[in-house]
Amino acid sequence: MRTLLTCWVWGSLVAAAVAQGSGHSPQHGIRPERLLIRNTMVIRGNGNPATGPTDVLVTGRTIDKIGKVSADESPDVVIDGTGKYVIPGLINMHGHLQESRAGRAMPVEYQLSLWLASGITTVRDLGSDFRRALRIREQTASGELEGPQIFLYPFLSSRRTPEAMREQIQEWAKLGCDGVKLYSLDRDLLEAAVQEAKKWKLPTTIHMGVEETTAWDVARLGLTSLEHWYGVPDAALDGLQKFPSDFSYSNEIHRFRWAGRLWREANPEKLDAVLDAMVAAGVCWDPTLAIYEASRDLVRAQHKPWFREHLHPALERFFEPNLNSHGSYFIGWTNTDEVYWKENYRIWMKALRAFADKGGVVCTGEDAGFIYVMYGFGLIREMELHEESGFSTLEVLSHATRNGAQVLGVGAERGQIRPGYRADLAVVNGNPLENLRVLYPTGTDVNVEGRPVRSGGVEWTIKDGIPYHGPTLMSTVREIVRDARAQDEEAPTGG
Repeated sequence: MRTLLTCWVWGSLVAAAVAQGSGHSPQHGIRPERLLIRNTMVIRGNGNPATGPTDVLVTGRTIDKIGKVSADESPDVVIDGTGKYVIPGLINMHGHLQESRAGRAMPVEYQLSLWLASGITTVRDLGSDFRRALRIREQTASGELEGPQIFLYPFLSSRRTPEAMREQIQEWAKLGCDGVKLYSLDRDLLEAAVQEAKKWKLPTTIHMGVEETTAWDVARLGLTSLEHWYGVPDAALDGLQKFPSDFSYSNEIHRFRWAGRLWREANPEKLDAVLDAMVAAGVCWDPTLAIYEASRDLVRAQHKPWFREHLHPALERFFEPNLNSHGSYFIGWTNTDEVYWKENYRIWMKALRAFADKGGVVCTGEDAGFIYVMYGFGLIREMELHEESGFSTLEVLSHATRNGAQVLGVGAERGQIRPGYRADLAVVNGNPLENLRVLYPTGTDVNVEGRPVRSGGVEWTIKDGIPYHGPTLMSTVREIVRDARAQDEEAPTGG
């Protein structure tokens, strides 16, 4: 017992020394010429088992070597990886840059720090203030802002004519977008948008609603990816979904209540054919399982332990039930609603596993900032839910690394740990193959000879060769939250 506990204490002391940048330890936010992660276990991201203990040598922005590094190779800085695992930087395929919630300002540093502290080195932004997001993309790429690399997919919903759709995509392409997100489009508009995006060699993804298009159209037109799950069971219905006569899609209580009853109406044989068509067309599925989980367990969603110190009051206010805030529809939510949603998840997860078994590509996205999901934490929870869907933890890590890079079109340079690839890495205190919860930036409780010990967490996130210290990032988050809460306490109340 004493030996094991001594190891935990020693690990804490090492982390404290690293945080201060003493000796040959990395300096937070400073890219060294040569960085060595010594004596660590390596999960490459390609589905192969972990290897090690071994060394990972980074030169500048690039992974230089995986294997024992001799003393005469003299790295500038060293991370002691003993007892730790190194994984590729996580790729969040469904993010939103948000600098306010519920009408209140929220600094972008809060969101970016949470992402980095969760081991996320790349985020696909699917719809925010595009011109402002261009600036944030530039700042994170240069290191002016501490944050993941951003891929921008501006958001395109219905416009009056197909020509207007084409003109908007042309404008975004000239400004430097990385792709296009489509939403709730009639068939002729969807066809025009996809055709124009292909002219500009822009990948496309879509959030489908209850509309005339379904996953059949996604496959027929060859979109790059499909978000959430809308459009998949819709394509497998015998007729239309059985809505009550007073249903209004504009009322989010109605919308999400009856969304929880959709998968059970899908014809299994038709669903199998839909999945086949998506696989044949090369459509990636980004299911965002985490963002709807409150619908099947509201109490769990409302009482996450990390809310206590890390939930910004603007985000907290947005989460409160209020039909003016998208996704805050929990007014009169019932046990019956949750029972239907639990069944929804069972069928949805089974379909996701079947899609992958047929050869389909699955990736991970969180869609945080809505429905009680916090940035970074949401992606780790998404990974846990992929495991619940029947994937091994090795498969889940590939979803969150290699697969995302392939869908972004950068699979030849990131998403795996191999020489010549970009140095996007996360150094984890613990084995995520044994327990994905060690990836949470607040850590998790582990069993040490029958006693709970707090461990885990991402110690270092290395993005483009720049090491960022996880505990330092989380300290920044807590400071931002404390300041915002103090302002709330000082603000005069009406009366």
